[in-house]
Amino acid sequence: MNFSAFGFGPSIMEGIEAIGYEIATPVQESAIPVILEGRDLIASAQTGTGKTAAFLLPVIEKLMAMPHDNQVKAMVIVPTRELALQIDQQMEGFSYYTHVSSIAIYGGTDGTVFSREKQALTEGADLIVCTPGRLMAHINMGYIKFPELKFLILDEADRMLDMGFHEDILKIISHLPKQRQNLMFSATMPSKIRHLAKQILHNPFEINIAMSKPAEKIVQKAFVVYDAQKIPLIKMLLKETEMKRVLVFCSTKEKTRQVYQELKRAGIKAEEIHSTLEQTTRETVIIRFKSGDIPVLVATDIVSRGIDIEDIDMVINYDVPHDGEDYIHRIGRTARASAEGTAVTFINERDQQRFGGIETLLEREIEKSPVPEQYGETPLYNPTIRRKSEKRGFAGKRKGGKKPGNSPRKPK
Repeated sequence: MNFSAFGFGPSIMEGIEAIGYEIATPVQESAIPVILEGRDLIASAQTGTGKTAAFLLPVIEKLMAMPHDNQVKAMVIVPTRELALQIDQQMEGFSYYTHVSSIAIYGGTDGTVFSREKQALTEGADLIVCTPGRLMAHINMGYIKFPELKFLILDEADRMLDMGFHEDILKIISHLPKQRQNLMFSATMPSKIRHLAKQILHNPFEINIAMSKPAEKIVQKAFVVYDAQKIPLIKMLLKETEMKRVLVFCSTKEKTRQVYQELKRAGIKAEEIHSTLEQTTRETVIIRFKSGDIPVLVATDIVSRGIDIEDIDMVINYDVPHDGEDYIHRIGRTARASAEGTAVTFINERDQQRFGGIETLLEREIEKSPVPEQYGETPLYNPTIRRKSEKRGFAGKRKGGKKPGNSPRKPK
């Protein structure tokens, strides 16, 4: 379905064409007409399916027809600063040829930014993109009200509940007019999301976009290793491949710092990004990575959702993601648009069962690449074995399961 079929006004179509959008994704094709009709909506859709445009474009179209009276009329609530910035950037592109104004409101910034946010809230940006905690800080100061708010959008609602924002969301909603259009987007639909939907939505239209599998152009492979082999192996991969832009995912902030320091000592130009860094530092790092100034970015999952970087050549999962959804989000940072890309995962013994679950979800076995001989012997891959040390709750040194014709190798 071409975007021209939705009946958007010429100023919005100019923005769509300038960005290069032509054909709508399934979630856009399903959601845009429902939102234009004025119905409440609940949609199950992954990051990368085009859901941001699915709610921003029809909301901008409706805001165009409303008086510009210094009142906030649309609110998008998101779980993280990064996602708030990402949506605000897309909003800027879509609304460039319109009079619709917007601002991102998120924590981790200085008093100057807070004052600018206060001004936008009191003098009225048409649309705000905000994190729950930061908006509550403004609400608690007592100087903002939302008498003319017409649209409430909750994006990545499941993640917001996982992060403990349920009470903040309900408090924010208590300050909003009861007559409004509500849109909720969530990657998954557990019972807690259904319960929240019943509290907020009125006779909603429901859309379910199946979990997207990784793009066919992503070359997926894995190395089965001991923990001590990960650093030498990642150094080899980064030094021997001619990748312009590589994203390395680690499971914790501590691991992210460790890997970054090791790469730096090895003479590899890299940077780190995680929640401990100041917001301004994180924004600068992302800009430098996007521009190509930094070829390697070591990150926690803080950037696996919402950060739109088109031309990443390789994603390296230094640790196996917690579940299949996180795996898809991570490796989905590469092979975007028409590009090709590579996704590499390091699997230690502790994470074998978890990776086996990811392979089951993907309905395919990921190629296990041989580890170069100089790095020593490696474990066998047998994801069906649950080891005793895992059951006791600690990770010790383990022997891999035996397999016909394949002797276990151990580090020298």
